[in-house]
Amino acid sequence: MVEDFWMDKYPAGVPTHIDPDQYPNVQAVLKASCERFAQQPAFSSMGKTLTYADLYRLSGAFAAWLQQHTDLKPGDRIAVQLPNLLQYPVVVFGAIRAGLIVVNTNPLYTAREMEHQFNDSGAKALVCLANMAHLAQAVVPKTQVKHVIVTEVGDLLSPFKRVLVNAVVRYVKKMVPAYHLPRAVRLNQVLAQGAGRSVNEAVPAGADVAVLQYTGGTTGVAKGAMLTHRNLVANMLQCKALMGANLDEGREVIITPLPLYHIYAFTFHCMAMMLMGNHNVLISNPRDLAATTKELARWKFNAFVGLNTLFVALCNNAEFRKLDFSSLKVTLSGGMALQQSVAERWREVTGCAICEGYGMTETSPVATVNPREHIQIGTIGIPVPSTQCKVIGEQGQELGFDEAGELCVKGPQVMKGYWQRAEATAEMLDGEGWLKTGDIAVIQPDGYIRIVDRKKDMILVSGFNVYPNELEDVLVTLPGVMQCAAIGIPDEKSGELIKVFVVIRPGASLTKEQVIDHMRANLTGYKVPKAVEFRESLPTTNVGKILRRELRDEELRKLGLKKTA
Repeated sequence: MVEDFWMDKYPAGVPTHIDPDQYPNVQAVLKASCERFAQQPAFSSMGKTLTYADLYRLSGAFAAWLQQHTDLKPGDRIAVQLPNLLQYPVVVFGAIRAGLIVVNTNPLYTAREMEHQFNDSGAKALVCLANMAHLAQAVVPKTQVKHVIVTEVGDLLSPFKRVLVNAVVRYVKKMVPAYHLPRAVRLNQVLAQGAGRSVNEAVPAGADVAVLQYTGGTTGVAKGAMLTHRNLVANMLQCKALMGANLDEGREVIITPLPLYHIYAFTFHCMAMMLMGNHNVLISNPRDLAATTKELARWKFNAFVGLNTLFVALCNNAEFRKLDFSSLKVTLSGGMALQQSVAERWREVTGCAICEGYGMTETSPVATVNPREHIQIGTIGIPVPSTQCKVIGEQGQELGFDEAGELCVKGPQVMKGYWQRAEATAEMLDGEGWLKTGDIAVIQPDGYIRIVDRKKDMILVSGFNVYPNELEDVLVTLPGVMQCAAIGIPDEKSGELIKVFVVIRPGASLTKEQVIDHMRANLTGYKVPKAVEFRESLPTTNVGKILRRELRDEELRKLGLKKTA
């Protein structure tokens, strides 16, 4: 469908187009916002708030240190492996101001996953939490990383609270395993050395890469999506136009429970809400419902960004249901499908409807969203401004209304390509800029889009992509495994859960516990299977390729559900 088709679908006052060149780069947006909203709160965590002036000052100190105390130069990659703490925006914006490319890294990665990402990106620097420094100790010597900066949980809190929090984390909760990184530098030392120093502000072009965001796309090992400054500027303007249409600039309190290293939270909170000068309240561990609800009780929050799994957990929490929701006017959902029963329950508890959106890492990520004024539960809404969508058939032909086909997206937020993977880029992006999402969708006559199925075998666990190839590559290294396959099956709590099928080598023996222990030792927690089934054989094609879909269809039949398309 052409872009103009959606022009009359937008609420009154919402622009149908944005100018992705309104700002030359992310730094220009940051500078403008930090000047305009200097005394407004930008980020809060654990009782400490940074204003926009604080954010600019501290990020400048980090940028100055990078430029004056390292040999890093513009275009070099820096891996940032931090949870939702004040350190995250300081480091990310400081790195970008120094002209570096940020490589967002999950703090829960295993050493194997870290090694792949650091080597693939060619990262030369790493910022990590002390809790994960023992893994860095094992990984860094196998990579090009030359500079390691370590921070502790409480480092940006007030002096007394910093000492208290860091002591509790290290000595009471024993969450910091011993590590030895003799050349590592403490983040607070870095900020002290860079304080007051001049920054040679980088001036990247819009087409220059700002962030390498790792994803598997629809299949395969993790690839770095090259998100340019123009991509990110476009998507923050698009989010402001449609997702932020009901939010006032410089006045809103936004709850931030999703990890900032994930592209959804990264773009919405660090980019779009930064553009609007709003206040992000960081939740470091949303799984700790007691601590989360206690933090929420401190704020008259206006917006909440989450996903289906989190909405379920919160609505089932008695303390959460007691909170004051009188100021809540926008709730946004993404990362995984929103169940209708969950949306209804959230509205019943909070009085606020959920706007579901859709996107991919490769679209920076927001591509579509339900306007707050016209929500259709069960759909992913309409394209954000300056974005076109279409569905295509097996031969690449464009399909009409209510015909299921692969969803394709075109717009200024679509990635430049995959880092050093021209072949993978060509598979996803055509010569006209259309991105093949790998999702099967239909476009309704009213312009709203529904996702029907996923084209490939990707598994979606609580909003995170999990790729069967990676799981099987790890599982097959377990002695005794002859053949294996991994699939996702529907699960009320996490959207999908992972089940693996294993054929044991003759004469060998394995238990479910051994399989899960092996996977847990080599993979992040959300990639560890919940179910294991041992079989004498697995269904294959005539050339021996294992038919995951056939296994998935068997599981769906057991659940009384329809087979996959």
